Amino acid sequence: MRIIDVIDHTNVMEDELAYREPQQGSGDWRMGSQLIVGESQAAVFVRAGEALDAFGPGRHTLSVANLPILSGLIGLATSGRTPFTADVYFMNLKDLPQVGWGTSKPLYINVTTGLGIMLLRTHGVMDLSISDPMRFLKQYAVGKPITRLRDIKERLQTVLLGEINNQLLKSGVDGLIAANALLEELEGAMLVKLSEKFEALGLRLKAFEANPFDTVTVPIEELRDLVPLETWMNVLERQKRLDIGMAAAQNQGLGGALAGAGVGLGVGQQMGAALNPDMAAMQQQMMQQQMMMQQMMQQQMMNNSNQQNARPAAAPVNNNPQTKEEIQALIDSLDMKLMNGEISEENYNKLVAKWQARLDSMA
Repeated sequence: MRIIDVIDHTNVMEDELAYREPQQGSGDWRMGSQLIVGESQAAVFVRAGEALDAFGPGRHTLSVANLPILSGLIGLATSGRTPFTADVYFMNLKDLPQVGWGTSKPLYINVTTGLGIMLLRTHGVMDLSISDPMRFLKQYAVGKPITRLRDIKERLQTVLLGEINNQLLKSGVDGLIAANALLEELEGAMLVKLSEKFEALGLRLKAFEANPFDTVTVPIEELRDLVPLETWMNVLERQKRLDIGMAAAQNQGLGGALAGAGVGLGVGQQMGAALNPDMAAMQQQMMQQQMMMQQMMQQQMMNNSNQQNARPAAAPVNNNPQTKEEIQALIDSLDMKLMNGEISEENYNKLVAKWQARLDSMA
């Protein structure tokens, strides 16, 4: 059995949050041992995974009097020399300034164009410290030789980014400019909201700063892991409309051209703008081109109609021609009927051959 008479921890790393003594196995202590707790430290005795007695800064002589919970559990004799086993966790209560954070996954807001969402990213710093050693120890440090900031960073970011996204969605901002305009107000709200959530973890958030948002693009299939199911279903519906527009654009007729212009430009280009607002100018230009194309088509249709109305009425065709002029007029009418699809090419050839032979015989 290893008996230790002095218990302390002086070599504290900058990002250290909790340190167990001893690092391996369990400590063998006895009454009368000296516990030295440094400034900005707290020491907590743990036995069988349960946090028990806690000590603040200073030199403490272990006794039944200042280890009431532990001594009650293990039935220590009061002679003062009975060995007992337990772990001592030294908790670092110093401020941890300029702790970096960032959007490991993009945040999203709802917009009215494209796929209906816009992806944002940002980063910043925060100042934090342990506010409740017992609470923090129970949640993150028990059973670990050492707990450092990097060990809980993912958890902190999950809490932080979740709250930022909630605030953005509640605000109703619908674009990058609006999101950045809200940023200063957002920082104040975040400090209040996050302080509550961090306190539940045994931490105190003292400062919170965020840099301006910018946008990020991802392949459409990755959106499923970034947005709620309902939002993802809306994205799929908008994508379906895009696919319909692209299919219509492949048609060669006027209807297909208009459908492709209306849906392909109105939705397809908006899809890119939804994930990358830098395409907004391009989208606007494409929409203007669409309108100009539709106006040109309408003008062309009106011109054709006016030309037809202005054209003098053709003389009625004699189906039983007798003169050369009447026969030639009948042949010309057959050409028009073939072009308009009123007669088949086979009938056209027969009739033209018949009346051409008649015409030749009159020469």
